[in-house]
Amino acid sequence: MEHAEPDPLRARPRRLLVTGAGGQVGTALQAAFADEEVVALTREEWDVALPPPAGLPAVDLVLHAAGWTNVDAAEEDPQGAAAVNVGGTQHVAELGAPLVHFSTDYVFDGRKRTPYVESDGPSPLSAYGRTKLASEAAAGEDAWIVRTSWLFGETGNNFVRTILRLAAERDELSVVDDQRGCPTYVGHLAAAVRELVELPRGVWHLAAEGDCTWAELAETIVAEAGLDCRVRRITSGELGRPALRPAYSVLRSERPGAPTLPPWRDGLRACLEKLG
Repeated sequence: MEHAEPDPLRARPRRLLVTGAGGQVGTALQAAFADEEVVALTREEWDVALPPPAGLPAVDLVLHAAGWTNVDAAEEDPQGAAAVNVGGTQHVAELGAPLVHFSTDYVFDGRKRTPYVESDGPSPLSAYGRTKLASEAAAGEDAWIVRTSWLFGETGNNFVRTILRLAAERDELSVVDDQRGCPTYVGHLAAAVRELVELPRGVWHLAAEGDCTWAELAETIVAEAGLDCRVRRITSGELGRPALRPAYSVLRSERPGAPTLPPWRDGLRACLEKLG
């Protein structure tokens, strides 16, 4: 009986390093790559603003999910945000392994009214957006740069979990209706990253199909969860947040073979099902 020769490059599972393993993206990546050998480091185990801890094993791939994600707090402490997003990415890149780095739709100013693609020029409005754009450069041209948007999942702090909590406590919620983007379920994003690492490196836009405003998303969350709460649509000016957000930040890919994600409503239902 003949036996196929084993692929020497796949003779063992890849050893992956996941930074920010305690966050929603890091958690989803661990699940998506569960058949590989995953070294998962939380912020407590490696604060990426600092050099890597001693004794890290050699890895075949780094999934860099750690980052400063508080958009308004970055406006108040841009140096702190840069230390994590830019300095942290430099520390990760210095490991020398192939790198997947996660960026954001907030690198764009929102002046377009058609989806942003990879060749569109960034022009961030906020300190957070500027640090994320600088982090792309820190990752280097030989990394996979994943721009994504409006992330949510069943763990961590995110819009879906916040709306579920507040809608269970209140009769009415005020939610902005003049920002439009692509709410993206981290489980679907992580699955797309598995496809992405078999494709050429560079900048890629990975976000859920479809788009909506924050108010439309909130209304859908409330309806899908069967909660008795009214959503009042307001403007960004009425909300008065410290950091400017793009009014339109829908992401699509123009690159051949780009992974596609399911519609955001499907992601929301998948998330709500896991939340029970």
